[in-house]
Amino acid sequence: MTEINRRKFLTYVGTGAAALTVASAGLGGLAPKVEAKGRDAANNLFGFNKKVSGLNFKPIEPSDVDDVIVPKGYKYEVVAAYEDVINKAGDTFGFNSDFTQYFPINGSSNHGLLWVNHEYSSDIFVHGAPDANGKYSAKQIEKMLYVQGGSIIEVKGDKKGGWKLVSDSTIARRVSGLTPFDVTGPARGSKTMAGATTVQGTFANCSGGKTLWNTVLSAEENYEDTCEAAGLNENHYGWIVEIDPFDPNFKVRKHTALGRFHHENAAMGLTKDGHVAVYMGDDVKDACVYKFVSKDKYVESAGRANSKLLEEGTLYVANMKKGQWVPMTLETVQAAIKGKADLEAKYQTQADVLVYADEASLLIGGTPTDRPEDVEISPFDKTIFIAHTNNDKHGNFHGHITRFIEDNNDLGSLTFDFEIFAAGGKQSGFSAPDNLTFDSNANLWTVTDISSSSLNKGIHKHFKNNGLFVIPTVAYKNVREEEVGEAYQFASGPIESEMTGPCFTPDETTLFLAVQHPGEGSKDAKNPTSMWPHRKGDTMPRPGVIAITGF
Repeated sequence: MTEINRRKFLTYVGTGAAALTVASAGLGGLAPKVEAKGRDAANNLFGFNKKVSGLNFKPIEPSDVDDVIVPKGYKYEVVAAYEDVINKAGDTFGFNSDFTQYFPINGSSNHGLLWVNHEYSSDIFVHGAPDANGKYSAKQIEKMLYVQGGSIIEVKGDKKGGWKLVSDSTIARRVSGLTPFDVTGPARGSKTMAGATTVQGTFANCSGGKTLWNTVLSAEENYEDTCEAAGLNENHYGWIVEIDPFDPNFKVRKHTALGRFHHENAAMGLTKDGHVAVYMGDDVKDACVYKFVSKDKYVESAGRANSKLLEEGTLYVANMKKGQWVPMTLETVQAAIKGKADLEAKYQTQADVLVYADEASLLIGGTPTDRPEDVEISPFDKTIFIAHTNNDKHGNFHGHITRFIEDNNDLGSLTFDFEIFAAGGKQSGFSAPDNLTFDSNANLWTVTDISSSSLNKGIHKHFKNNGLFVIPTVAYKNVREEEVGEAYQFASGPIESEMTGPCFTPDETTLFLAVQHPGEGSKDAKNPTSMWPHRKGDTMPRPGVIAITGF
């Protein structure tokens, strides 16, 4: 094994007890077999066409300025920001943009629809504070619900590499907290869902994913505050929802078979025998990692009819100590709670297990982890990358990226191994990894999620504003073996913002990126801590989506 430096050592080992174990056992066992698989993947790219030429940029230094900073030779421009008109009907772009997903129109990398999540609202910048009794008016609630959910916007690139929003689009539209949603799966019409077969709206939309049949999956995360403010049933929220960006007649739906918790995202792939697998994280301290496997097989020619696959199947939770996926069935849960009268009364149907999946998962042996946010399937070797953002309850202040290796490289396997792929901290240059995506050279792109209250303070001062980092997962032309697992900063965000939802166009000449909650720490709308995007006429900071070009 080649000599390993301190940063590389921490990349393998991570933090805490694992470090002690490896220190006593020596490094010999740490040349993981998955690295060899990764090198093989780099040689053939599993049919992927290389579109980018590696790390052809000079990494930037951390920044605390109120702007998006990118490397020399690259530029960014604002495509859409809060309250921009997005269509002829006069609908407007929502608040606190997050996950983005580009859908080409006629296969184009310069003309498409862009789905954008909108995670939460703001008393200061959107609808105003509640009254002295903590109540919002009907008008405030309507605004709160409208600015969340998602925007489907039409975007066009030009020959000079610029991008613009088609503000008079006839195909752009909003999906919001006011939109009626169908309920599918075992919890549909159940007592635990108060008999609901349709529910009002989607909100608290964090990250998401794209299906094999070209629809979008959006993840409902921290839904409690909006539910309380609007007087809505909490059990109707915390689901994975599905939307077809191209077809407003496709009935938007919430898939209860995938479980209810604080969903960060949904990453879809195929098992070796053709079933759909969906990996998901629960963005809470001491929460679990999940996998859903469909009962029936995927049929490419069926198109959107494959949506039915998300209505019936088995939800599993990861037991990392045993390396096992534990089925979240009524039988498994009832066996685990036998003799506990209060729990036996709570878990009487499969719908109960799914509605209270976050609790049920721990009852049957799911491993509580450090805020599992984005989960992505490597398109090169089918290993699973999980951004564990942080958990100050256990001294993991900077988080890490975990890599699951399914047995036989099969997404349908019920056993797995794992490693710490990269550890956040001063030694790596990043803290609090969040959303993930891959490019065609198997580089992992990750944004960071240091809370606004911690940015530029204490142990986080070194990192300055949140940013975007590139981490090679395999060696290739422009990446040496010793650079695998190292993080290189590509972008820095405005004051008190997160950069979220990185997404490339198919030809990888443009990277879309959301800028969420700039100026989040503002106490007074007249004196905001950020004024990004610094557009003429703006009197407040506006979350939005940018396009980075120069690749």
